[in-house]
Amino acid sequence: MSRPYRIGMIGCGFMGRAHSNAWRRVANFFPELGHRPVLQAVCARDGAKVQAFAGTWGYASTETDWRRLIERSDIDAVDICVPNHLHSGIALAAAANGKAVLCEKPLAMDVAEGEAMVAAVERAGVPTMVWYNYRRVPSVSLARQLVEEGRIGRPYHYRAQFLQDWTIAEDLPQGGAALWRLDVGSAGSGVTGDLLAHNIDTAMWLNGPITRVLAETETFVKERLHQETGKLQPVGIDDACIFICRFANGAMGVFEGTRYARGHKALKTFELNGADGSVRFDLHEPEYLDYFEYRARETGGKVPSHTAGWRRIHVTNSEHPYMSHWWVPGLVIGYEHSFVHAVADFLKGLETGVPAQPDFRSALQTQKVCEAVLRSAESGRWEQTGVTLQGES
Repeated sequence: MSRPYRIGMIGCGFMGRAHSNAWRRVANFFPELGHRPVLQAVCARDGAKVQAFAGTWGYASTETDWRRLIERSDIDAVDICVPNHLHSGIALAAAANGKAVLCEKPLAMDVAEGEAMVAAVERAGVPTMVWYNYRRVPSVSLARQLVEEGRIGRPYHYRAQFLQDWTIAEDLPQGGAALWRLDVGSAGSGVTGDLLAHNIDTAMWLNGPITRVLAETETFVKERLHQETGKLQPVGIDDACIFICRFANGAMGVFEGTRYARGHKALKTFELNGADGSVRFDLHEPEYLDYFEYRARETGGKVPSHTAGWRRIHVTNSEHPYMSHWWVPGLVIGYEHSFVHAVADFLKGLETGVPAQPDFRSALQTQKVCEAVLRSAESGRWEQTGVTLQGES
């Protein structure tokens, strides 16, 4: 029989909904797990809002002060779903109280803050995970499997995009509950930490450490009304970022992120080209992975030229990552399922003693790349990332 695992959620916005759904549904589709999540408490500053959220998602109780939630003896894990500038304080307190800590991305506001968080959780010996959920899209996980099977061969190129258009309006304010991502004091950075952090995490999971970067950023709207002060204030976040990079394995990389690509809501793509093959993914069609096979591993030689070409794999079969837990072949799953997979992996890690990834230490490597990107945009020079962590499971 599975045993209860009591969750304390801090924050009840968009990510709070995504995480709550995952905690609620995981036992239905991964019944073999030894831990059964219980939605024990949810916390937010607005008492009426958090009460309504608790009623919708089935939390047993509410708090309006995150410190009280963390100090409760009936909480096993703290799930952090608040703006970036609050991550560190909550994580440090949770670790000091012996709680497991799950944290939305990016890990921290900067590398120094992230290093302090890593030191605290490792000193406390508590399990951790950072919600880089796109790893758990089955097509992305299949791409990782193909790389591990040697089907790509020596990697040459990696390119990735994450394009949106939701901040183009010049009269859009910054700050507040809905627009804190435009406030540098709450977010730390713009598209680099919000969008490209996802692409960087995926890239290093598939292709190993990014060692150096050369970047350019732009803030197209220089001033916006701040909702909390009522004043027109400078905008400190990056609206767009482009960088090139080198990986430890010698591959070259190109990354682009923007919130000013008119017509795009969440165009997240990557492509990896190697000596023996290529893989390509587009979040708009997450059930597919495009694969080009130049050298057939099964036969030890080249694919016949008259059949060579890109193939589109419909990632819905039971042999594909995670899919045996869902529907029959041909029926697709979506965005929310990547969070269910993350929870399942985290709970499995508790049982096996092999931590789910990325844990805090692994997510710190992505933070290092993000910080190097911003340094490079400021200096105009190549910047070393300091990343040495190899791709983990």
